[in-house]
Amino acid sequence: MDLGNSPSSSTTSSTTTTPNPAITAAATTTSDDPMHSWWESISKARSRIHSLSSILEHSSSSSLSLSSLADSDRPALSLLSSLDAYLSVSSALSSPLSGSGSDPLCHWLYDTFLSSDPHLRLVVCSFVPLLSGLYLSRIHSLPSDSPSLPSLAGFEAVLLALYAAETKARAGKPVVVSVPDLSQPSLYHTPRQRPNSSPGGGPSRNSVGVLAPPLEPQIAVKSTKRAAIVGVALDCYYKQISQMPAWSKLDFCRFAAAWAGQDCPCQEEFDGEPEITGFSEIRDLENGNRIDDVTEEITQLRIENGNDGGSSSNGDLGSKGSRIPLPWELFQPALRILGHCLLAPLNSQDVKDEAAFAVRRLYARASHDLVPQGILATRSLIQLDKRARADAKLAVAAANSSTSNANTPSKAKKPEILLVSK
Repeated sequence: MDLGNSPSSSTTSSTTTTPNPAITAAATTTSDDPMHSWWESISKARSRIHSLSSILEHSSSSSLSLSSLADSDRPALSLLSSLDAYLSVSSALSSPLSGSGSDPLCHWLYDTFLSSDPHLRLVVCSFVPLLSGLYLSRIHSLPSDSPSLPSLAGFEAVLLALYAAETKARAGKPVVVSVPDLSQPSLYHTPRQRPNSSPGGGPSRNSVGVLAPPLEPQIAVKSTKRAAIVGVALDCYYKQISQMPAWSKLDFCRFAAAWAGQDCPCQEEFDGEPEITGFSEIRDLENGNRIDDVTEEITQLRIENGNDGGSSSNGDLGSKGSRIPLPWELFQPALRILGHCLLAPLNSQDVKDEAAFAVRRLYARASHDLVPQGILATRSLIQLDKRARADAKLAVAAANSSTSNANTPSKAKKPEILLVSK
């Protein structure tokens, strides 16, 4: 039935509603009032924290700590910077039965990320390394002849929410970078020009490199798009990595090392001089023999899948994940995150050491898989890490030398006697 020419439709379309000026002014005042916006953000964050506390109510200590976080002046940022809250959520996410479509914690992460509060979104982003590591390790840890895959619809819903947000942010455009003309002596010999024009009308000397192609909307996580979707989620994490807590970065470094899965001498190819690189103290990271300086409580964080052992060579999910396929869509964002963890000056030494170990593992993996761009990128990061460690060691030696010189007593000088004639 065509409703376009019906009398009712024409009458409805010709009817206009005059807005109430008082209501419009009140709504405008409310939206422009910074105090109202601040209180609304606080109330929303407290509501989300109380909701999370009810999900984790099986642990009385975690519920008590979460309740205290809700009473702070900045509850969302307090939740982000709370190690106890992170460990409680991580323990629940690491449960063997987590990740299903009915998982209340996945529902909480999904709903929280869809909120308009940027600080609440940061809380969800801090769990991206753990969620991605659990998801990929569980998917690829099952044997190929397994009759059915586990239900991980909850994990996939959160990853798709991150993917959709990044798709909207890119607006159908690729991520590009301007590459200068390498035939010139330096960057300063090429004037800044538009990408497609030059003073003579010819093409510009600068070329444009595509870092990432345009994103296509996805409504489900297909096996052919899985690595790309997780890679985009890691890109969202990388954009906010300067605000991420240290334990979240440590989680990613450990998963990245487990994803590489290569334990061979070639990963130590560039560390022939441990007394210079300072890398000898983290050779035993895989066996879990090292205690993090961030906090001793981070050692409580383990991925549980029926055992407490380390990474298994048979594909079982151990305490640090398992070896997985690493296409470039996943390899590239992983290297970006590791580059920050390795070289950012404000990172703790634990984060830098874990990142150094993961980068060397990925170099071994890229060497075995013959991935040229992966080999080049990981070798560059390893060389930068070695240089940074050597410079740090020289700086410490210089500081110690100056301190010892300052503490060395000097010989007292005899007082000068001036002879004055009368």
